[in-house]
Amino acid sequence: MCAIADSGSVRKAARQLGMTQPSLTTQLHRIEKALGGQLFFREPTGSRPTPLGHTVLCRARPIVAEMRALIDEVAAGPHRDRSARLHIGSTNSPAVAGWLRRLRVRLPDTDTTIRTDVSANALLHMVATGQLDAAFVHEVEGAPLRVPDGLVEHELIAREPQFIAVADTHPAAARTVIRVADLADDQWMVDPTVDGEWAGLRRIWAAAGINPRVVHGDYLTTVDLVTAGEVVTPCQPTARPRHGMAIRPLYGDPLAVRLLMACRQDGTPAATPDDLFADLTASYMETAWASEAYRTWLVQHNGPLPVGG
Repeated sequence: MCAIADSGSVRKAARQLGMTQPSLTTQLHRIEKALGGQLFFREPTGSRPTPLGHTVLCRARPIVAEMRALIDEVAAGPHRDRSARLHIGSTNSPAVAGWLRRLRVRLPDTDTTIRTDVSANALLHMVATGQLDAAFVHEVEGAPLRVPDGLVEHELIAREPQFIAVADTHPAAARTVIRVADLADDQWMVDPTVDGEWAGLRRIWAAAGINPRVVHGDYLTTVDLVTAGEVVTPCQPTARPRHGMAIRPLYGDPLAVRLLMACRQDGTPAATPDDLFADLTASYMETAWASEAYRTWLVQHNGPLPVGG
């Protein structure tokens, strides 16, 4: 199911999975029969999830992630020295590459790996069960994460505003700040698998008195739709603008997240939580100040990161 949703077609998914298309189609029909409903709309251009399909995918992706982690852990073998391994996780963030780079400089003899997932709750569960040593996640305002017992939170930013990405030809792109109400007639792209995102958007739409059209999709694949003027979509203030795209803050910063790193209370065998958090903070500050849109916002609002970071 995840392969079909990510690739957009049964044919492409079958090729990625090393299966024949008829075999994968048979498996999909078996799953649909077991769940009692159609999971994908079959269209000439490919396959897209039905409302039931989106619901099932939200539950399936964390399961797939945990299974992959289990396979990796077993493949590593009991002979490996756990003190020489560091497994970190993160939701999507441009700061991840810098965090990983700093950790490898700090721990040159440690096998440092990273796992990314759209679900912050899934990553926190993986930390709690020992599949990850630490995870960098975001918590959408008004939608608390399910933090397992035994985890320690290191807060990076208490409240960071989320910006909006529109086509550079969109009338609102000429403004330095965009009001939510100005996008009432636009179609919004939302990824329902991101924990708390859907609830956060519904809240700001209600506050602005709008009920926009919504299309579900993966934020990593929305660039073409945004630049074509087909959709607008929320984005991180550290997001890198692409050609044909404008990234702007929302008036009043109604949509926000809390950024944090979580690890177990007993720490990690390879590095202290303070070292992990210090490298994450340095990487995030570097990424934030490299973003023109976020840099402007930070200077105007005097925070939440130190000026000149």
